[in-house]
Amino acid sequence: MSSYDPDFGYDNPELNDQLSNEIEKCKKLIDDGNIYSCLETVEEVIQNCIDNAFYKDGVYLVNKLLEISPYNSEYWVKKGALLNGLFKFNDAIECYNKALSLNPGDSDALIERAAAEENLGLMDKAKESLESALEREPDNEESLYNLGLLYQKNGNYNVASEFFRKAIQNDPDFAEAYFELGFCYENLNYNERALEAYEKFLEAEPYNANGWYNRGVVLTKLNKLEQAIDSYDLALAIKDEFAGAWFNKGNLLADLGRYQQAIECFREALKIDRFDEASCYNIANIYEELGEIKKAIEYYSESIRINDKYYEAYLARGFCYDSAGKFQLALKDFNKAISLSQDRADAWYAKADLEYSLGKLQEAIRSYRKAAKIEPGNYEIWFNLAETLFEMGDWLESQKAFDKCISIYPNDAPSYYGKAKINFILSRTQEAVECLKKAFIIDPEIKSEFAKEYPEIKSSKLFRKLLGEI
Repeated sequence: MSSYDPDFGYDNPELNDQLSNEIEKCKKLIDDGNIYSCLETVEEVIQNCIDNAFYKDGVYLVNKLLEISPYNSEYWVKKGALLNGLFKFNDAIECYNKALSLNPGDSDALIERAAAEENLGLMDKAKESLESALEREPDNEESLYNLGLLYQKNGNYNVASEFFRKAIQNDPDFAEAYFELGFCYENLNYNERALEAYEKFLEAEPYNANGWYNRGVVLTKLNKLEQAIDSYDLALAIKDEFAGAWFNKGNLLADLGRYQQAIECFREALKIDRFDEASCYNIANIYEELGEIKKAIEYYSESIRINDKYYEAYLARGFCYDSAGKFQLALKDFNKAISLSQDRADAWYAKADLEYSLGKLQEAIRSYRKAAKIEPGNYEIWFNLAETLFEMGDWLESQKAFDKCISIYPNDAPSYYGKAKINFILSRTQEAVECLKKAFIIDPEIKSEFAKEYPEIKSSKLFRKLLGEI
């Protein structure tokens, strides 16, 4: 999770009703011509409108103040903030510019203008505005913090972390800066530092669910799994409908072999987001691990219903169908996975193994070759291809595949043994003997296998000589 979320209760009905009543009182006072007697009250209500996303009401009230005080730069800044909340970024910038024309030294106006410029994608201008604010007030922690956010959003975490650290130096109680510093350290893989920063943030904001969540993520990276689970539990105690925390906790419980608890976590995540295909997929994974193939297929199917382009789910369900003996359904899923991602070797490999099991050796060879083309360094694919070609009697192609295996694993005894058998078939006795020597040196157990497969050669002088040489 990236930027700091203050967890404001915008949807708190009681607070919203209270603010609505205050707004109506201010409007009545203004309509009755009593605006001068309630300026402080109106200003306070406008700030509450900004803080609680009552932007339209705030614009109405601030416009009334500007009618009687058009040269008040603070009012123009507030109007800019309200328009920014309404996504009227160009209008907001005009307000900030008006404020700056009235008060050129207003750092707050520059900081707020930068936010509007950023929302318009004017990153260079936003940076210029923040740097101008910093020139006016070199120790302004808000300028430093917002510059940090700008660099962070561009993925420049080193520079961003420098600005957050400076902001904290100027204000050691700047909670949001600790949060963002933790996020930067996390992305730089400085996980111990990230943990320290998040914990400093939580000292100031102990009821922030996102802080506990991010702490859990870092603890997971540090392989402190039980502590990470505790951290997710605290996030959920604060915010029960936190799908990400349920999901991550489920993953950790599954990793620890606590499968039923993990399933419950993923189900909680699904209650919050019924279109969460990843939670369905993970439940299916657990049932597959437990050998409950029917339930696994059910949940893989549900994840596919949610996302009919879910490559991994088709592949996994295909393996389950294969285990259940439903080979045609398995083949259908493997083909679907291939159609979704032509550049993934695992689906071609799975299809090839199934085709081999079904006795469709030519089809299996084609699929193994497809997989090998995508992953030319995959030993298992080449070895299976070599053995299938051997069974088909395509000796020379089989030998090439065994050679490829040896190029990947130079000390691969089974491949040398496979080459030896081919050379015996082709009456290349000397080459066969050389391959056998290498196979026997690497793995002496192959001698017994050879003796069983070739009893007529076992008693020969050549074999006895070979045994004597090894």
